[in-house]
Amino acid sequence: MEKRVSKAIFKSRACELFRQVETLGETVVVTDRGHPTIEIRPYRSREENPLELLRASITHFNLKHAQQPVAVEQDER
Repeated sequence: MEKRVSKAIFKSRACELFRQVETLGETVVVTDRGHPTIEIRPYRSREENPLELLRASITHFNLKHAQQPVAVEQDER
């Protein structure tokens, strides 16, 4: 989830917002006159395995449909 705050609010609550980013993992976007200028998000090491990010991400699997071939038109999307 992304949280948006103005520069003025960020200036007065920076430490609190940093703690939220660290503990909750949420992204904070700082705006200037309503336009996003800076994004603050948790650091993620480049050494992280991309497959680990996908682990347990399948929410529904239907074996009956998985055994049917995919049409050429659908495959090129």
